[in-house]
Amino acid sequence: MKTEQSKVWFVTGGSKGLGRSLIVKLLDYGYKVAATSRDAAQLQQAVGRTENFLPLTVDLADEESVKKAIEATIGMFGRLDVIVNNAGYGIGGSIEELTNAEIKQAFDINIFGTINVIRAAMPQLRKQQSGHIINISSIAGFAPATGWAAYSAAKAAVIGMSEVLAEDVREFGVKVTVVMPGGFRTSFLKPESLVLSENKMPEYTAVRSTHERYKGIDGRQSGDPEKAPDVFIDLAENPNPPVRFFMGGDAVKRAWEKTEAIQENIKDWKITSKSTDF
Repeated sequence: MKTEQSKVWFVTGGSKGLGRSLIVKLLDYGYKVAATSRDAAQLQQAVGRTENFLPLTVDLADEESVKKAIEATIGMFGRLDVIVNNAGYGIGGSIEELTNAEIKQAFDINIFGTINVIRAAMPQLRKQQSGHIINISSIAGFAPATGWAAYSAAKAAVIGMSEVLAEDVREFGVKVTVVMPGGFRTSFLKPESLVLSENKMPEYTAVRSTHERYKGIDGRQSGDPEKAPDVFIDLAENPNPPVRFFMGGDAVKRAWEKTEAIQENIKDWKITSKSTDF
């Protein structure tokens, strides 16, 4: 049932996947939504709504472009309540295979785009003394897998940045949650969302094998993209949301196994670790 909601959402990467599903659900519930894409017309067509919706053409790697988008959102809706930094894409390959240009492009969107949005939005959030920033990382940023070094590095940066950001902005009444999803049945594993290194070295058999396996599960991921939006809304409406949130059963499993491995590692090497103390 459609209801009237007062909160204004700003969602990046809105033309497909989890972003599009979230925008449609928010509009169904009566929220006001500004969303970004590289093509606002394409975004408008993908969402198929006009009421309470502001589609924006934005280059997230360009600070000025992001700043104008935030200003347009506040100009239209008068405030800014929930920011979802959802834009990103996967990049696969070993470090030896990937070029700096390929890695930089991935970091520009996955981490610097997120930073640009936060920097542009914070003056308004501080002025309001309220707001919730939701940064979409990945379980790969917490529990990486073979063949995804650069992607895991970028998403790990989102996690670390979000954890500290939550401490930095708490005094302003602003909340921060970093979401680490597992696999969802979106277009993430399709060519338009997944970049593999142009240079593929035959020596890296484990990397090639992992990439083929990931391509093979496209359309069979355990996560339902139509259920994720309600989780995001629950997080945003919760007065005490978590700083870290693992989304999906596969994400929980990988996080749990990684946590247990870290505990074992600390226990096994505790004496050596402490041997450097005065």
